[in-house]
Formats: sequence, C-alpha cells, structure tokens
Amino acid sequence: MIRLLVFSLVISQGSALALAPSRLGRKKHSILSMTLEVESREENFYPGAVIPKVGGDMPEGRRPDWFHVPAPGGKDSHFQELKDSVRELGLNTVCEEAQCPNIGECWNGGTGTIMLLGDTCTRGCRFCAVKTSSTPPPPDESEPWNTAEAVSRWGVDYVVMTSVDRDDLPDGGASHFARTVELSKLMKPSLRVECLVSDFQGDMEAVRALALSPLDVYAHNVECVERLQPYVRDKRASYRQSLATLAEAKRARWVDGSGQEKTQSSSSSSSSSSSSSSSLPSPPLPPLYTKTSLMLGLGETVDEVVACMRDIRNAGVDVLTLGQYLRPTLQHLAVVEYVTPERFDWYREQALAMGFSYVAAGPLVRSSYKAGEFFIEHMLADPDSTPCPPPPRPL
Repeated sequence: MIRLLVFSLVISQGSALALAPSRLGRKKHSILSMTLEVESREENFYPGAVIPKVGGDMPEGRRPDWFHVPAPGGKDSHFQELKDSVRELGLNTVCEEAQCPNIGECWNGGTGTIMLLGDTCTRGCRFCAVKTSSTPPPPDESEPWNTAEAVSRWGVDYVVMTSVDRDDLPDGGASHFARTVELSKLMKPSLRVECLVSDFQGDMEAVRALALSPLDVYAHNVECVERLQPYVRDKRASYRQSLATLAEAKRARWVDGSGQEKTQSSSSSSSSSSSSSSSLPSPPLPPLYTKTSLMLGLGETVDEVVACMRDIRNAGVDVLTLGQYLRPTLQHLAVVEYVTPERFDWYREQALAMGFSYVAAGPLVRSSYKAGEFFIEHMLADPDSTPCPPPPRPL
C-alpha cells in the first residue's frame, strides 16, 4: 500500500511591495506582462449575484448531513502516530491550523500537511483561520533539513509542501521552498513533490525559481470566482495575478513534444558548464503539472463558476479541485449557501469536458485532499500522461 504525506510549507509572500520599494518596478512589470487574456466581467453582470459578509446570515437550518465525518482517532491509529511525529520535530500542520474537516481521514490514510516557516501568515484573507501578523518570527534555517528528514523517516511516497504568505521575505520564500524540495529529493529520489504556494505578488522571478526546482506539481489556489476576489482574499492578491503565476510556472518547465524547447534549467546549466570545467549540466526537468482550487458557497453563480473554470483551463492548469467554503470562526465570512453534492458532480463534468486532466469536486474536498492518491493512481498509472502545454508568451 502506498503511503502518502502532504507537507504544508508555510512560506510567505505578500507585503514585499510595501516593505521593499526597490522591487516595485520589477513587480509592476511582472504583473503588466501577464499573458492571460481574462474576459473582463462587471460586478453586476451575473443575475442573482451575492456578496459574502463577515457577520452575515448563515443558511437556515442545520448543516447538511453530507458534512458529517468520522472523528480522528485512537491512540494506536496512524493519526496519532503522525501527530506525535509532528510534535517531536517541532513542526506545524495546515490540517490543524486551518481546521480542515478531513484531518482524520487524511492522517489515518498516511496523508498530512506540515507547515514550515512558522504558523503565521502576513496576509489577512477573510476565509482563513491561520494566524496573521505583519511581522511574523524569522524562519528557521534548519527547517528544510527537518522536513526532508521527516519525509524519509515516515517512508511516504508523495509530499505536498504548502505555504502561507510571507511577504516579509525578499522572495516570498521561494528559495526556501526550492531548497526544501531539493533536500527532500536528495534524501529520497523517488519522492513525488507537490508545492502549494502563494502568488509571490506577481514576482515571476520567484515563480520561476521554484518551478525550476525538481518538484512534480506546482499548485496555487485561485480561491474564488473573479467578482468575489476583493471580498474574500487579501487586497494584495488578485484573480489575474494568480492565473498569471500558474501560467508562468508551466512555461518555465515546458518542453514540447519534439524537444525543441529547452527548460531554463537545462539551458542555464549548460552555459554554466562551459564556464567551469568541473561543473556538470543537470538533466532537463520534465514538464510541470499545475493545479488550483476553488471554494464554493460564497455567493457565486453557476455561470461565474463555469467562466472561472474556463479561465483556469486557459492558463494551462491540469488539475482542479472544488470544495465547499466552511466558516472557521464568527470573525470570518459567513457561508452564503451549502452547495449540493449533485451540483459539485455537475461542475466536475463541466470541468472534465473543458480538458482538465483530473478534477476532484465535493463538499469536503480541499486543495490538498488526497493529493498523492490522485497523482499516483491517475497520472503515473498512465505512461502516456503528460501535462498540458502552457498558454503562449506575450508578443
């Protein structure tokens, strides 16, 4: 039986625009050079559109039965084993910090999320229960080694490294992320690594730095439909910026079927080898899978969801997950509606028809939910499976 672990790396990116004025020009250029043509939609274009509010009315009646999940448990369960190991290494988990409803199912199945670089985010999104601060504690430089040690010790085959935003770091944490991936692969070359990261505030150099590490899946969450972005996410995030980072990550590692395009990794390594006879070029990295997630139940319309899925597909994204938003505390956005399992099934069929390689949709689905099972069972089982191509670069 394949054992999987989802590591959530808390690497932050956010207030770099405010904290590092010298980088403002580069970030503006990065955002202006976005290559995605997203259809502009006015806020009131969709009939029946609703805006979610903190302190707003929740849906009437009790929470539907489909949200009932088994309690995590048992002192001899894998859940307890994983929890004890996390505590021993002094790590944090996204499962606990974000109050994920799937913690029992995932941890007992060998899947968990570990957060590095602390447990505090520099952004204040209105849906997230993770702690926030503009000045979080500095990162522990030994954490990449601790993460790699944990991966090898637990004997897992798939790891998801996810992160909160750390806008106080010069590159938003991209280099720390890349270092953790490299060390984990060094300790276990067969390991599959997915990185769920921030938008790096549109800093495409940071995006490329991480994409050119030996990870297998680059994930970043769009979170919600375009109209709701200002009400749901921190003001430093945006719909188009998120789509642009996903597209750029795919481009950084793309090699076409004829092999004529080279990854930046292979070209840079070959140039460095010519200048140093002792250095050897690294083998070209394979094309990269990209992945994103949407929360539903925040007041979006069916048409908005379909349009959003189409925009995501046009950004070259391979994998999409759709789940129900659940309010973590009274200080967060109220749920507008509980989306039925039947509608989730309908969205899944629509997304597959658009060409996504894999779609997970359901009330309790989360971005890292059974991520390893997906990749190993659906993608690696098919030797002919390859990521879709990226959108073209701007002229």
